[in-house]
Amino acid sequence: MTQVTFYTGVPERLMYLCRLLRKAQRSGSRVGVCGPDSLLRRLDAKLWDFEAAEFVPHLRVDGLADGSPEHKAKQLAATPILLAEQAQSLPHRELLLNLGPEMPTGFEQFQRVLEVVSQDPEQMQAGRRRYKQYEALGYGVQHHKVSQ
Repeated sequence: MTQVTFYTGVPERLMYLCRLLRKAQRSGSRVGVCGPDSLLRRLDAKLWDFEAAEFVPHLRVDGLADGSPEHKAKQLAATPILLAEQAQSLPHRELLLNLGPEMPTGFEQFQRVLEVVSQDPEQMQAGRRRYKQYEALGYGVQHHKVSQ
């Protein structure tokens, strides 16, 4: 069964996401990130300049318009962090980081789902709703309160 983990009270969500993705990449995990296009664009840009001395390898799945299917498949297989608006368009099912306000369709196909909720009242309300939905579906939800 999919493991669901919430990180709440995050003061600077974008920076926290970058650190979380760097940690996952360093551990050898393959991560799919799903969410609204505007947030994925901001995360994509931040991952490029997050750390001056290192690169967090990532790729926008929907940005692979050029090249042969074999070339695209090779790129997807070689990149540990993939960004996509829909979880179902991700090629692997290891770790899913949801940035959207709703539970992602197909989340149950992933081994783990991470939810990162900032201190923004709107995000907190949406996060509580998702937490209750996961629990109502029978998923044991782990919760980590992020301290500043």
